[in-house]
Amino acid sequence: MEKYAMNLDRYDRHLLQILQQEGRISNQELAERIGLSSSPCLRRVRALEDSGVIAGYRAHLDSKQLGLNLMALVHISMDRHTPERFENFETRIEAMPEVLECLLITGQDADYQIKVVVRDMDDYQALLLNKITRIEGVTGVHSSFVLRRVVDKSALPL
Repeated sequence: MEKYAMNLDRYDRHLLQILQQEGRISNQELAERIGLSSSPCLRRVRALEDSGVIAGYRAHLDSKQLGLNLMALVHISMDRHTPERFENFETRIEAMPEVLECLLITGQDADYQIKVVVRDMDDYQALLLNKITRIEGVTGVHSSFVLRRVVDKSALPL
């Protein structure tokens, strides 16, 4: 069954824009900023959480402050395009804490693009040789290293 976008009014959109930028804002301040009283504002937030529009809250960490200085985008090719092969790959890659994102893609010579973050080139080599290339079905790996993040956001356009 296809999922349809939830109908959001101007209050919901404004509320979501603020929460994407300031997830720790108090309900009282949020209500004041969108022009509602506290109770209706809280009901809207809870309804957006219950519906799944708000999928969760998380802290945005600075990778460099944690010693994770190397980010790479890795294109991965698979030998066979079968559901079992893809399911095995996705299960294995999801379990790797270094993998920040995994996308099944089209239009490239690769089947997947993953974004990884590690301390340095030695850690990247270990991840690549000891984990990624050992996943059954992986036949090709092409790495690009990120020099600088030009845009780094997760807020969706509303």
